[in-house]
Amino acid sequence: MTDIKEGNIILTGMPGSGKSTVGVLLAKALGADFLDTDLLIQRRAGMLLKDIITNRGTEGFLDYEAEVLRSVDIRGAVIATGGSAVCREGVIGSLKAGGISVWLDVPIHLLEKRIGGLEGLRARGVALGKDQSLRGVHEKRHGLYIKNADIRVECGELSAEGCCALVLSRLSAYKSTLGK
Repeated sequence: MTDIKEGNIILTGMPGSGKSTVGVLLAKALGADFLDTDLLIQRRAGMLLKDIITNRGTEGFLDYEAEVLRSVDIRGAVIATGGSAVCREGVIGSLKAGGISVWLDVPIHLLEKRIGGLEGLRARGVALGKDQSLRGVHEKRHGLYIKNADIRVECGELSAEGCCALVLSRLSAYKSTLGK
């Protein structure tokens, strides 16, 4: 088992990659707290993500998201971020608090299958640029996920349980290379 008392495990990835679902399973397996940042943002704003985006615009939403996430003060938790948490410099680093960031990488064709079209994206409250598609979001964020990840886990067709098991295995291997 991986001890995460000294920092958090931050799950990043595209909308539909399974961060929230895998995060709950991971937190249970580790006996850790779980935080879904999309829910935290909604609670603080008093409205759904899609309504925040409508009211503030995409850039305003990203700024608000970064402000809320930088204010999080928790240790020893599994944190599922919104897909756009990587869009503002330093946000993932502040959430890690000495922990580990894990990118749940799912191929675009599977994300499209899981989410559907533009209406599926809007219903989820995904921060989109004007006339941007899921593919466009993926292209824009791919490098940011790479930059912010300590570990990349290719989940592909794995079930949530299979992805969780793979994350646990990769966390253990990563921590052993650090001598922790």
